[in-house]
Amino acid sequence: MSTDVTATTPAPAPPGRSGPAGGDGLWRLLLDGARRNMRQYGMLIALGLIVCLFAAWTGGDLLLPRNVSNLVLQNSYILILAIGMMLVIIAGHIDLSVGSLTAFVGAVAAVLMVEHRVAWPLAVLLCLALGAAAGAMQGFFIAYLGIPSFIVTLAGMLLFRGLTEIFLKGQTLGPFPDGLQKVANGFLPEVGPTTNYHNLTLLLGLAVIVFVVYQEVRDRGRQREFALDVLPARLFALKLVALVSAVLVVTLLLASYKGAPVVLLILGVLVVGFGHVMRNAVIGRHVYAIGGNLPAAKLSGVKDRKVTFLVFLNMGMLAALAGLVFAARFNAASPKAGVNFELEAIAASFIGGASMSGGVGTVLGAIIGGVVLGVLNNGMNLVGIGTDWQQVIKGLVLLAAVGFDVWNKRRVGS
Repeated sequence: MSTDVTATTPAPAPPGRSGPAGGDGLWRLLLDGARRNMRQYGMLIALGLIVCLFAAWTGGDLLLPRNVSNLVLQNSYILILAIGMMLVIIAGHIDLSVGSLTAFVGAVAAVLMVEHRVAWPLAVLLCLALGAAAGAMQGFFIAYLGIPSFIVTLAGMLLFRGLTEIFLKGQTLGPFPDGLQKVANGFLPEVGPTTNYHNLTLLLGLAVIVFVVYQEVRDRGRQREFALDVLPARLFALKLVALVSAVLVVTLLLASYKGAPVVLLILGVLVVGFGHVMRNAVIGRHVYAIGGNLPAAKLSGVKDRKVTFLVFLNMGMLAALAGLVFAARFNAASPKAGVNFELEAIAASFIGGASMSGGVGTVLGAIIGGVVLGVLNNGMNLVGIGTDWQQVIKGLVLLAAVGFDVWNKRRVGS
């Protein structure tokens, strides 16, 4: 008498749990996670490859503590602009005036502090208010009069560049007070016992690691509560290890030189603040909504004009902050300051994952895109590549990033 034996196929692992054991299982998890999160992690992987390439090409000079510190200082104003530009692009607009506005604010700051001896903290507040007013003016024309942002900000680019020439009378004006210079070029003070590392930077890095781990675990928990797809457990653990390792390496490099630059703290506050707003606040969801589908957003009750106005007001204030940082770093205001800053900020946003059609992008993505450009610039300078070829390479990188975005949307759509 024979007995039938029915073969059973094991059920696939549910989302959020680890898959098959062994190296093959982990490899399949990695591939599956990479496919589902290609947009989110593609540029992080590209950044890691670029860093490894130039680290090997320069014989390790790229990752010297002093060079890493200079990378932060040299790209701080572009990163500030990229945060605001990312919000503008998510909302479905563009801003061509930010480079000229940074130059104009720097010129006004120089006139106030150098010629009229205004105390630098008061001058900084006045300049931030000026930037907000300039952004609000452009936002009014775009949001309430319906003039396309390309036209309004192109006019603003010409207007602010001309005003910069008028205020500076075609000459460079400086120097700035020491207090403002320390904001753009200074480092955190030394505290605690004498060691081989900067103690305050080590504590700051530890706090960042704790915050990153807490944020990732909390976000994963929320996604599971709403039955959303999450990374498998082993892939999530691998992601945490990679993030903690990256923060730890940067912390040790900065702590072994002069410590964390003051402007890095400003950037950190901006990233955390705007990241929270775009993820959790109502205004952040509305920015995504009007950029993703404006008619649907209007039908849902989103006040699109108000949101657009606030986005450009915010861009103006961040442009003013970038202008102050840039002018203080070089200790002078120049009529030629800010040239092509708008292109760098736009490129950083698109490289960091923004979509041409709007509605897609993150604040952290803008920072990653800016860092990619900064590493490219610094690495190419270290290996002696001429400025002509540097422009060619950066153009190709931007084209590749936008092409990747188009390909990825078609892949998801199919």
